Amino acid sequence: MPRSAIDDATGAVPVASAPKRRRAGGNSRPRRRSRFETVLPYLLVAPLAAFIIGLALVPAGFTIVQSFFKVNPLDPPTRFTGFGNFTKLFNNDAVVGAFSNTAYYVVVGVALSTVLGIMFAMVLRRPFRGRSLLIAVLILPWALPGVVEGILWTGMFDTNNGLINSVMSTLHLMNGNAVLLGQNRLLTITLIELVQVWQITPLSALLILAALQVVPDELYEAAEIDGCGAWAAFWRITLPLARPGIAIAMVQATIATLNVFDQPYVLNGAATTGASVTEQTYFISFQNLDFGQGYALSLLITVVTLLISLVVVRVVYRRVDL
Repeated sequence: MPRSAIDDATGAVPVASAPKRRRAGGNSRPRRRSRFETVLPYLLVAPLAAFIIGLALVPAGFTIVQSFFKVNPLDPPTRFTGFGNFTKLFNNDAVVGAFSNTAYYVVVGVALSTVLGIMFAMVLRRPFRGRSLLIAVLILPWALPGVVEGILWTGMFDTNNGLINSVMSTLHLMNGNAVLLGQNRLLTITLIELVQVWQITPLSALLILAALQVVPDELYEAAEIDGCGAWAAFWRITLPLARPGIAIAMVQATIATLNVFDQPYVLNGAATTGASVTEQTYFISFQNLDFGQGYALSLLITVVTLLISLVVVRVVYRRVDL
């Protein structure tokens, strides 16, 4: 019996056979890429790579080499000194004091900016009316140059007409007009670092907020069903899943505080009570014209920044797979 008759008898619907796909020209092998197509991506990236090398790596290499030489326009010629520049730096009381000041800047700045960044990110995590406006206002301190921020806060710390002195006197927390900057070392460093925290916290908040945006709400709903409270959900869900953003925020805060210059220089000038290591680099290089020690100190700052950043990433960062 023919197949069509069997189909009519059983009521089956004939299934059309799938057409065979053929490659153009009848060739089943994939087309081989030409040499130009292979080289093209590298040609497109080459200008950017050359720019990065010229802008970053060449000056870095020059700094490394020159840090082992005595470079002083007032005492020519340039002479190889080995580790002589580094030895002089560690025997310089101003540099040693600046390192201790900078260590305090880093501890206070990274801790405060990270904690405040987490708090702001938690507030901004869920959409609400005026959220975009609040984010725009939050970004403003980060967008301002450090010199401008230093000038703004100089008026607030002013001994005679400053806002802080006025508020403290009104609350009867102090008598008269107190000198807030330049007298007490710990108070000076703390106030200067609060100004920098005001600047770097918005970026930390945005980085942590970006990490929180990928956390699904279903996790919080499941935790709530299981009887997990808000505080427990924060410790067991939010913090672990936000660790990549927190690590990046801490690294950028570390880099900013280790290289702080604008705020101490504008608010406290050349006083050693709040001087940072970057300030000492400026003083040694452009006031003392000892560029060899300036190169050596810049190299030390770079190495310390890399080491601390690597430690932060190693300890805090965790890959999250959702």
